[in-house]
Amino acid sequence: MSIKVFNLCCEREHTFEGWFASAEAFESQLANDLLECPFCASKQVRRLPSAPRLNLGTADQEHSAIAAKSDISPAQVQEMWMKMARYIQANTENVGEQFAEEARRIHYNEAPDRAIRGQTSQDEARELAEEGVEIFSFPMPKLPEGPLQ
Repeated sequence: MSIKVFNLCCEREHTFEGWFASAEAFESQLANDLLECPFCASKQVRRLPSAPRLNLGTADQEHSAIAAKSDISPAQVQEMWMKMARYIQANTENVGEQFAEEARRIHYNEAPDRAIRGQTSQDEARELAEEGVEIFSFPMPKLPEGPLQ
C-alpha cells in the first residue's frame, strides 16, 4: 500500500502535512470535516500544490533574495512554536478553567509551587497581573496527549 503525503494549509495559513491511504481517502476526510489544523484546530483545510520545486523565474529569484535577508523562515518559526508547545505540555500541569484560581493559590502559598497551564478570561488575567501573579499567554495548538505512533 502506498501512502499519499499532501501539503495542507488552514484558513490561518498554518501549513502541515497529511498522510492518506489515497487521494480519495483525503477527499473523503475533507468532505466529512475529519481534517483539522494541528496548530489551531481549524477545520477549514485545503490542499497545497505538492510539486518538489516550482520554477517561477523572476518570482523565484525574489523569493530567494527575501529568504536570504531573513535569519529565520516562517516554517522554522512554526517548528519552534510547536516545540515550545510540546515542552509546555510535557512540563506543566493542565488545570483547565481553574487556572486563575490555582495560580492565586500558588502565588499565596496555599498550594504547592508548580508550573501550570490552563484557560482564563482576559479580565481574570488582568486581575491576576494587578495582584502581582505572573502569567503569560501562549496559544496552544491541539496536541495529542500520547505519542503519535
